[in-house]
Order: sequence, then structure tokens, then C-alpha cells
Amino acid sequence: METILKTDVVVIGGGIVGTAIARELSKYELDLVLVEKEPDLATGTTKANSAILHAGFDAPHGSLKARTNVRGNQLYHELEDELGLDIKWTGSLVVATNEEEMETVKNLVVRGKENGVPGLMMLSRDEVLEREPNLNPTVEGALWAPTAGVCWPFGAALAFAQCAEQNGAKVLTECAVEGIETENGAVKAVLTSQGRIETRLIINAAGLYADAVSRMAGDDSFTITPRKGEYIFFDKSVKKDLVNGVVFPTPSKISKGILVCTTTHGNTFIGPNAQGQEDKEDKATTLTGLNEIIASAKKLMPAMPMHASITQFSGLRAVSSTGDFILGPSESVIGLIHAAGMQSPGLTAAPAVAEELVEMLRQNGEQLDPKTSFKARLPKKVVFHKLPRDKQAELIGKDALYGRVICRCEVITEAEIIAAIKAPCGARTVDGVKRRTRAGMGRCQGGFCGPRVTAILARELDIPVTEVRKERADSYMFYDKLSGICEVDNHE
Repeated sequence: METILKTDVVVIGGGIVGTAIARELSKYELDLVLVEKEPDLATGTTKANSAILHAGFDAPHGSLKARTNVRGNQLYHELEDELGLDIKWTGSLVVATNEEEMETVKNLVVRGKENGVPGLMMLSRDEVLEREPNLNPTVEGALWAPTAGVCWPFGAALAFAQCAEQNGAKVLTECAVEGIETENGAVKAVLTSQGRIETRLIINAAGLYADAVSRMAGDDSFTITPRKGEYIFFDKSVKKDLVNGVVFPTPSKISKGILVCTTTHGNTFIGPNAQGQEDKEDKATTLTGLNEIIASAKKLMPAMPMHASITQFSGLRAVSSTGDFILGPSESVIGLIHAAGMQSPGLTAAPAVAEELVEMLRQNGEQLDPKTSFKARLPKKVVFHKLPRDKQAELIGKDALYGRVICRCEVITEAEIIAAIKAPCGARTVDGVKRRTRAGMGRCQGGFCGPRVTAILARELDIPVTEVRKERADSYMFYDKLSGICEVDNHE
């Protein structure tokens, strides 16, 4: 296999953990490459989760999950402005509906304080209903965690990757790992679909496939089992009728439970359930699963407006055989470092995991010289519909495509879509545009703007419409007719 790159570090996996690690490593004088098998970043667990920045009271005291959760939450407070992250610090409630659940919730308060979570308190029934008036009036009380919030996970992963790239890292998408070359018990190269990348360090942040990557190098010390969680997503119009923040039920041993939650964009969702499975690709929603979500959510909020649901989806969590995050050097392969088993609270923990991994490298003898030229801040992104009218008019005066609305549900302009395509780590698929701009995330779910977004991608990437994909490597949306490709008017 042809060698295409020689580097110090290869990060495998472009989800929230891999991109956070790449950003942290880009602070140092290292040659760094991040590889992702899909056409875009964050298309696995990172794009399909509850988007909650947990306070840190749930994980067992002393675990990696507990330590990195609390520190990660703190880091997101610091990174929010620096990287332009989309976060709402709503706080969270864990609601008890009977005396037995109240005892469990009180134990969570004790555990949270042991973990170092600030501001935890117990609320009475009246105090809970004052915060969330649409909850079932029979609630007994709740744990209140003021440091919790909700974020846009894809945006966070993209920001981490863009920051890494602006500090010299290379980000390769559609670059699937096919093998790992070792020599005398140490990593030597990553064999990919694009060619051989010679390296001395591999960071295994491959999510659901972290165990498979590990085995490629000769380390079979852990396994990853998928756990499916299904969700139902509601139109923005019902926000005022539902929930102000994050509402958990009292958790079980395997799950934080089916919750009712707001998003940074003003929608509401319910879910997830928790279904163990073997298939790492099966993300289908099921009638049984959706009915389970609805029934559980209605116990928290009886007046659930199911008529306003606009989509359903599921995500797979990477459950490790160890019961905790797997973080640190392989015991059997020199130069292989794991960041695996990153189920909840992996999103919250990601920047702290990155910090700890870098410290582990330093303690392992790796020379890490800080870059004096590190650029921590990202350029501000234009969100047209949030601007006042005079600023919108000013932008349209400079670029008329800001005056051309492509997505009517979310008021997304053609100029914003083009910017998302041309930006570092830019969109290459219809869903890539959707996640960067929200074109296609509204009530019609892309029914109106989808063809226009497809046409813009084809034009800007200089490819035929038949080469535009929805999401994954083989998700082509259009095919040649026998008589040739149908022409698309980009400005109709």
C-alpha cells in the first residue's frame, strides 16, 4: 500500500471525543492527522444522542466517568465563547414520583456532592412545578442541578475539528481504517482506504468500532456492545406547552431513563429507551420502542402533544465491557492509546478526556512542546435569522444570496449554505449542510429545501447531482435516467 503521509499521531474517529482530542493535541508541536470513515464528521453517536451537558451526579464516585464529567462540564463553560458553541445552561431535574424514588434521588445528591458537582439541591413538589408547570402534579420532588445544560453536539465536534485544523492538523474524511501495521510490538502505520499513514502514536476514538480497531493492532482486551436509544422530536410550536429545560425520571441501573427535554434550537424531544443489540449498524426505530417512549414520557407529562411530532430517530451508544470509559495506553501494543466506551456522559466528558489523555502521554514520556502560535478562537459564524433587520439588510447589500431563503422552516439563506460548504471541514452531503445550518431540520424535514440544497452542493462541489449524497458514503439520492441526467436550475 502506498504511503500517503508520515505523522506523529493518528486520531481514529471524527466524533466528539476524537475531535476534542485532536484539538487538545493541536496545542503542541506534533504532526497530527484525524481520520474518519464517513464523508462527514460526527455521523455516529455524536449526532444522535440527548445533547445534554450533564452536571455529573450520576456516575459512580471515583470512576473515570464521574471525574471527566464534572471537569468536562466546567470546560464547556470556558469553551462556549471561544469556539462559538451553541449551549443553553438550563439546569436539569431528576423527578421522583413516589417515596422510593425520592430515596434514590436523595442518594444521587450525596453522590453528586462526592463527585464535586456544585449547587445540587432537593426541591419540593411545589418548587418542581414552579420550574416545570406541565409536569405530572403528583410528583413528590426532584433533584435540581443548576450546572447542567443542552448543547448542539455536532456543532461542538465540528468546532473542535476546525480549531485543530486551523492549528495545523489534517482532517481526512472518507478515510476508513482497514488495518494497523505493527513492528516489534509497537504501532508503525495505519492502513486506510486512502493509503498508508506512517505514525508512532494511534489514538483509538473509533466509537462503536473501537474494539475492532484495537484488535487490528493485536489488542483484544475489551469489547464494545451497541445500546440503541430511540427518540421522538417535536415541532418548535409546542415548546411553550411542554418543557423549559432537562427533565429526567429517576434512573435505573442501565439508563438515565426516558426524559423530556428542550434543545438549543427550541424544539422538544422525548427519549431515549435502552435496547441492547449486537448489530452496530441497526439504527431503525420500532413501533414497540416508540410506544415505550410515549408511555414513559406521559408519566412525566401527561399532556404530550403527539400530533406535533415531526421526526423519529435512534442512536447507538458504545457500551464497554469494563463498565467505565477505557482511557489510556494499551497494555499490549506500544503507541496505541484508547479513548473508548464513551457512552453517556461521553459528550460532556469529551474535552476533559482529551486533557487526561494528553497528560497520560506526557507521563508516558512523550515530549509535548506547547505551540506559541496556537489559535484558540474560531471566527464568528453568521446566523442570518438571528440578526436584526438592519444587519440583515447590510449583509444582503454585500451579498444578494443572503436575501435568498432556501429553507423556509428555519429561514436559512443560500449564502449560509455556501459558507458551510466552503468552510474548513466543510459540508459534503445534504445532511452535512443540515447539521451546519439547520436547512432541512424544520417542520417539513427538508421536503421543500432538500432539492435546492442538493443543487447547491452539486454546483459548489462541481459534481453531478447524481454524485450528491444524503449522509453516508453510499447514500446517493439520484440516479441517471436512461436518457441522461435531468438538468437542475440552481436559481429557480
